Amino acid sequence: MKSLLLRTFFVLSIFTIGGVVGGDAQNHAPNPYTTNPLWGELPEGREWGSTSAIYPGPDGTIWVGERCGQNTCVDRTNVDPILQFDRDGKLIQSFGAGMIVWPHGMYVDDEHNVWIADARGDGTRGHQVHKFSSDGELLMSLGTAGVAALGETTFNQPSDVLVAPNGDIFVADGHGGGGNNRVVKFSSDGTFIKDWGGTGKENGEFRDPHALAMDSQGRLFVGDRANARLQIFDQEGDHIATWTQFGRPSGLFIDDNDILYSADSESNNTWGANPGWKRGIRIGSVVDGMVTAFIPDPEPDPDNAGTTAAEGVMVDDEGNIYGAEVGPSMVKKYVKN
Repeated sequence: MKSLLLRTFFVLSIFTIGGVVGGDAQNHAPNPYTTNPLWGELPEGREWGSTSAIYPGPDGTIWVGERCGQNTCVDRTNVDPILQFDRDGKLIQSFGAGMIVWPHGMYVDDEHNVWIADARGDGTRGHQVHKFSSDGELLMSLGTAGVAALGETTFNQPSDVLVAPNGDIFVADGHGGGGNNRVVKFSSDGTFIKDWGGTGKENGEFRDPHALAMDSQGRLFVGDRANARLQIFDQEGDHIATWTQFGRPSGLFIDDNDILYSADSESNNTWGANPGWKRGIRIGSVVDGMVTAFIPDPEPDPDNAGTTAAEGVMVDDEGNIYGAEVGPSMVKKYVKN
């Protein structure tokens, strides 16, 4: 009983922090980073398209899912959307041409396998999650190619994917809020285990589950973007807490020190999307939920712009942050001062 009361107090305390940390910390926390806006060299003749998928490899390289020089790969089947760079931005290799419609979320596991969520379809491809070896061999596909539906073997706009330490696979299924709005759990061999969620604003419900991350305790963080909040679950789908202090999360990353990086690419006073909040990358500990740093969106007038700032986010082992941007079509590197 005592442990239950302590856990309840902790959860309620964190939830209170989510409501009280407020505008000052969320919009005006210190920014101890310098921006490098031109990271990542592409082959001659190729330009950056929209990108929201970025993740570090165990070897220190950086993997990016890029939308074939535009905002879709549907008509560019000869262009590789999966790119591997060294940390200085030199391209090492690429693969995946003709296999992916709209690369959205990405994860690289401890065996160097590259997982990619393909969040749209063209009737024959898409609405799937793919697992590739580090040299581009397709090892597994979850979902049914080209089919957007609710079921154990189908997705509707899967946004992100994550692999737990025990090999279980988690998929955020429901980009844009018009999909399935659920989290799906599979075993390491791709066998369906369970799902949870549904469309709504209550705890355990989602409107656009856009990003996933896991902390050292094994808690699953879900970026519930259209509800402008993070929801935290155990790996069985039991709700632990809801946080609002990290903005309207498009991308999430938790480093080895349990520091959370939340990329907000859409908060906007004009649209009415999380009004009063600024776009950018919020940084804080998952232990106490406090926002301690904020990298603001460099866009001069975000309230009258489309999607700007980082949508995908990751951190290398030197503490440098990388933001993958959909609207500006680039990857920015943020170097800690």
